[in-house]
Amino acid sequence: MGQSIRIAQSTWRATLLCAVILFTAGHIEAQSNNPPGNIQPDATPSPTQPAKPSLEHRFFANLLDDQRAIWTSPFHTERSDMKWLVPLGLSTAALIATDRHTAGALADSIENRTRQRISRDISWGGNSGVDVGVAATFYLVGRATHNSRARETGLLGAEALIDSGIVVQVLKAATQRPRPRVDDASGEFFDRGNSFPSGHAISAWSLATVISYEYGQRRPAVRILAYGIASAVSIARYTGRYHFLSDALVGSALGYGIGRYVYFKHHDTSLDAMDGTSRSHESRSRLLPLIAPQYSRAEHAYGLALAWSF
Repeated sequence: MGQSIRIAQSTWRATLLCAVILFTAGHIEAQSNNPPGNIQPDATPSPTQPAKPSLEHRFFANLLDDQRAIWTSPFHTERSDMKWLVPLGLSTAALIATDRHTAGALADSIENRTRQRISRDISWGGNSGVDVGVAATFYLVGRATHNSRARETGLLGAEALIDSGIVVQVLKAATQRPRPRVDDASGEFFDRGNSFPSGHAISAWSLATVISYEYGQRRPAVRILAYGIASAVSIARYTGRYHFLSDALVGSALGYGIGRYVYFKHHDTSLDAMDGTSRSHESRSRLLPLIAPQYSRAEHAYGLALAWSF
């Protein structure tokens, strides 16, 4: 009887906490869909406007603003947020209810060692050190080559990673869910664990989302690659028995929401105007050439030049 009461209490508290988490993730997503229209952090100032501080100068202030928005988002939920909350909530509830069975299906055995090794290797894509290195590379290359978009990608990527790291550590401490390898994958919350949500998933998705929005609009292959790597990391955390499926789903959703919010909140929209010309060229079909008239004064000849973009 005592064991049943303890499990029931743990389940009720976990459900309440998950509801708060899902409201947070859903509202962050909704906020990123309705960014303030007048935010242009690094836009070139007009003669009558003072220069705005750079992303570097505002980095820590932006982090504080992000955390304030993230943790207060459940108090600003609107009816329109339901389109994100309902599917995410139902999916998470279903996975939590079946976590013990799905995790138990991947019990350790000799034949599963290859799967675990592959999962461990893929998981490196969500390792905090690797993700920070990717963001730092974008930033340093951007500074060295005077590439404003690469510089911004590095800064916003680092910001999203720090935001995600803070969120995931707080949630792990609050939920205390043991890993699937503990207690026959019971998956009970508030039992001195650190499984929920997946830290690798939230890191991979927060960085992938920033990169995707910076470059994926013009280069769909970048979006596919970024989200593909993040998805592989999330799945690998489950197949390697590091996390339950619900851990990976909530971590992925939070990472996507945080990355999207950081991008739309702090993205310099003047960068889009700067490469508008290149976008117009890329909008043309690559199957059709660029046709331009040519005239040779020396030979008194006229002609046409054909050029393809690859």
